[in-house]
Amino acid sequence: MDVASLLARRRMTRSFDGSPVDPAWLRGACETALLAPTAGHSAGVTLSVVGHERVDEYLAVATDPTWRARSSRYPGWSRAGALVLVSSRVSAYLERYAEPDKADAGLSERDAWPVPYWHGDAAMATMALLLLIEEAGLAAGLWGAFRNVEAVRHWAGLADDELFATVFVGRPDGHDRPSASLDRPVPTRAERVRRIG
Repeated sequence: MDVASLLARRRMTRSFDGSPVDPAWLRGACETALLAPTAGHSAGVTLSVVGHERVDEYLAVATDPTWRARSSRYPGWSRAGALVLVSSRVSAYLERYAEPDKADAGLSERDAWPVPYWHGDAAMATMALLLLIEEAGLAAGLWGAFRNVEAVRHWAGLADDELFATVFVGRPDGHDRPSASLDRPVPTRAERVRRIG
């Protein structure tokens, strides 16, 4: 399948059937996803695989009892076949951009970065992984790093990394409800492509 078809077909899935994802396949997919560009070849992005048997444990750390009781999506998330935590080690970028061939950029201190490349690199690896999952006939959903981030980092042993997102992976169960965000009026793709000059 070509990349354009994968992009057109890919959708976020938030309800899975509970079957495990082959850990060897997922590890290989993660390694392939890390072929995505990395600023200055910093190699600061890490993909941490969480097996099916630990999905509930992750959700217990990443959420709270009130959210789990109220969320209509919690049951579907909890049946994911695996997870991938996407994180980046900021120090890898600061050290790389302090090296002689990059020092002139003045980016050896965190506050000097107007656009942190570690977030861009994490996003590129995540998109590559989402496409590989789609190509394999599986489904994925993205869980942003906005809730209980420090607890998740501690649980996953990512003390030196910034958590970017969690990718839920598995086989869809057919009970996914489309996001309400899809009902929002937005500019067309054509309207968001501009030519300057």
